[in-house]
Order: sequence, then structure tokens, then C-alpha cells
Amino acid sequence: MSKSALSHGKIIKSSFKVPGWAKNRHVQTIWPRFIQKRLPLSYDMERLTLPDDDFVDVAWGPKPQETSGIVVMFHGLEGSIKSHYANDMMAQLSVNGWQVVMMHYRGCSGVPNLKARAYHSGETEDPSFFLEWLHDKFPRIPKVAIGFSLGGNMLLKLLGENPAQKWLKAAIAISSPLKLSECAKSINQGFSRVYQKYLLTSMKDTLRKKMEYIDYRKLIQLTKSDVEEITSFTQFDEKITAPLHGFADAQDYYEKCSAYHFLSAIHCPTLVLHSIDDPFMNHLIVPKEEELARNVTVELSERGGHVGFMQGSILNPKVWLHERVKRFVSEALPVNTTCRYVSR
Repeated sequence: MSKSALSHGKIIKSSFKVPGWAKNRHVQTIWPRFIQKRLPLSYDMERLTLPDDDFVDVAWGPKPQETSGIVVMFHGLEGSIKSHYANDMMAQLSVNGWQVVMMHYRGCSGVPNLKARAYHSGETEDPSFFLEWLHDKFPRIPKVAIGFSLGGNMLLKLLGENPAQKWLKAAIAISSPLKLSECAKSINQGFSRVYQKYLLTSMKDTLRKKMEYIDYRKLIQLTKSDVEEITSFTQFDEKITAPLHGFADAQDYYEKCSAYHFLSAIHCPTLVLHSIDDPFMNHLIVPKEEELARNVTVELSERGGHVGFMQGSILNPKVWLHERVKRFVSEALPVNTTCRYVSR
């Protein structure tokens, strides 16, 4: 292998094989959300106060007798522990002495947050605070992070911003919108607009609740009628996300917060799982090998939808993602570690 080949990351073909019944990208995306049976899961919630006196709610998975490692999860747009991918992944990973924990973004746990400030694809301040809090709490227990969709973009950006970070031993990003501008275009076309409308409805509902006790007219000249007129992510980001979080406009936000620009600065072992047929995105978001840091691997499949990757038969469907993530976590968090759990 040449010296230059060692200086950047790699793109590999995924082992995922799509079954005949689930070749369609929308079947892959919709099945795990609306049809696949949820796995049983018990979890506890803890409220973490932030430096600005707002809060995020943290979901702790089942507590192991001895902890060999901590798996940190970051959900996607308008997600929560009740999201299919979060519930089932936490249930699947609560084995081998792994303590799974997920931070809800502001306002995503079912309780509106206190400040006008919300979350977005590049908001790394709250997650950084959360990771520092976890590190202080469990300094000797190794940790791996998983980011889903928006959470994957955020996680990759966070790692690129903090190449010398001590919080995480490894990370995995799943179905991440690496180029936000391209994703905003793609989800506003064809059947993908159904996903956009579904998510926008939730985003607008959350905003309306906050408008009952926060005057957005003074902050960003936003009225309730302005919210009603929004029909795309780009409009939402132009009128709300950008001005609320200090960006010049939606394009400025997309440019500064796309994880694509941070992939070359990541130091810890990182896996980016992506399906080329993801209906939230297009092929233009896939980076080139020379744009990846040495420890970053992009694992591509031709099919799989958005946080889908369904396998098995139609009578006995399985989520391939679970086993792939479990394998990655096993490599990063060996079960034979002597780390013991410290009571939370």
C-alpha cells in the first residue's frame, strides 16, 4: 500500500443484501417505522440542566450489573427515545455490559424547552456539554457514540470540530445528511415530500407551543401566520433556524453545518453507514476517499432507504442495522474490560 493511500479514509461496499420484497427505498424507510414490531424496552429519564439554565432530558437504558462500556445515542430530526430506531437500537445494545444512554435535543422529550433556542443539524454545544458531563461522571469507562440522520451529521461535525476530544473512543453515523443543501432539495421532490410534510408538521407543532410563552415577533419577526405558510425545510430554515441561531440565511446554515466539511478532521475511528437510494438525499452527498480523514470509513450500500436496512423474509423481517452496529460497538468496547459501573 502506498504512503498516500494511508493518508485518507476509505469507502467500502456494504455487506447489506436487500431482499426481494424490500428493494424499494420507500418500503425500506417506512417498514421499520410503521410495520416492524417494537422491541420491549425499559428506560429511566434524567434531566440535565444546561449552562443557560435550559435543559435536555437524558434516557438511560437498562442498567447492567457491571459496565464494560457506554453507548451514547443521538436521535434524528424530531426524534426521541420513542422513535423506532432509538427504541430498538437501545434494546439491542443493552447487552454485554453496555450501558446505553441517549440525549434528547431541546424540546424533543415531550416537554417544551424554556428558551427560544432549539436544535439543528449543526448544533454541537449541547451535545458537547452532555459528553463532558458523561466523561466527568464515568471517566474510566470507554464510550462509543451513534448518530442517526440529523444526529449523525451533528456527531460528525462535533468530532471534526474537536479532533483531540477525550469523550469518545469511536463513533458511527447512520443515514446522515452530509450536505444539507442537497438534502433540502431532495426531500422536496416526488414522494419524498411526504416525509418532509410529516416532519414539518411536528416541527411546526413544537414551535406553536413555544410561541404561547415566547414572543418570536421580537426575536426574529416571526408570527403564527408565517409558520402556517411554511411548506418546506428550506423555508423553515430560512425563516426560523437561520435567524434564531445566528446564521445569515438558510444557505449559510447549510454551508456551515454540513458534516461533509468536517470529515477530514476526525481523529477517532468513525464509520459512516449510508444507502445511495436514501429518499432524504441524493448521490451528490457521498464524499470522495481523499476527503476523509484516515480513521473515517464510509460503508455504502446501493439500497437500504433512510435508517432502514431491512432483511429477512416478509414473514420474519429483521433490521440488518442492529447486527452491523453491534459488531462495530463490540470492536470498540471489548466485553472483557475490567471497568465497573459507577452508580448514577
